[in-house]
Amino acid sequence: MTAPSVSAARRRSRWIAIPFKILLGFIVLSVAMTVLYRFVPPPVTWTMLLDSNGITKDWTSLDEIDPNMARAAIAGEDGKFCLHHGFDVDAIAKAAIHNASGGRIRGGSTISQQTAKNVFLWQGGGFVRKGLEAWFTVLIEAIWGKRRIMEVYLNVAETGIGTYGVQAGAIRYFHHGAGKLTRAEAARIAAVLPLPKRRAAVAPGGFTRRYGNSIARRIGIVQRDGLDSCLR
Repeated sequence: MTAPSVSAARRRSRWIAIPFKILLGFIVLSVAMTVLYRFVPPPVTWTMLLDSNGITKDWTSLDEIDPNMARAAIAGEDGKFCLHHGFDVDAIAKAAIHNASGGRIRGGSTISQQTAKNVFLWQGGGFVRKGLEAWFTVLIEAIWGKRRIMEVYLNVAETGIGTYGVQAGAIRYFHHGAGKLTRAEAARIAAVLPLPKRRAAVAPGGFTRRYGNSIARRIGIVQRDGLDSCLR
């Protein structure tokens, strides 16, 4: 092999190695961040940074949040939270069938997927973001466990305009901390979570009121059937 051909082969080898180095760097960084956030509260998210309404939040440990709040989140967002490993295949399939038929778009994301998106990624769709969401969902399920996932979710989820976490939401709507939430108040906050900029937990009307009442009824079922057992 002549000297020029050897040099060309080396250049090709470098170009081939670049994507693998980028991928390896991403894997190492994402795992490191996930391990860090297993013990340290995420300081800020992309959703918070891009919110023109400012950021109001107050990190609160899961032990200091009334259990009804986590039960309300399970009742409203992810009934199989303690049973799956990050993905509810049945819910995803049903959402895909529903969305293909037209009408209001329905999501099939679990609390784990929503937490992964909220902490590490940006809002919106697209295959790239969905792929990254799946990767981070696997990581937090493996490294954090269910209690930590729920704790982070209840602290970073948007609960109102410029308001993040159930502690800030409880103070905004009910003028007391998340540790004193009643079943009805927890249900109202859970009813707001899908569309926090359009729904209000105080004097809700129409769909939000009905949805909140439905969640309040299901809180008892979550507790009775042990659907929150992974949090105890």
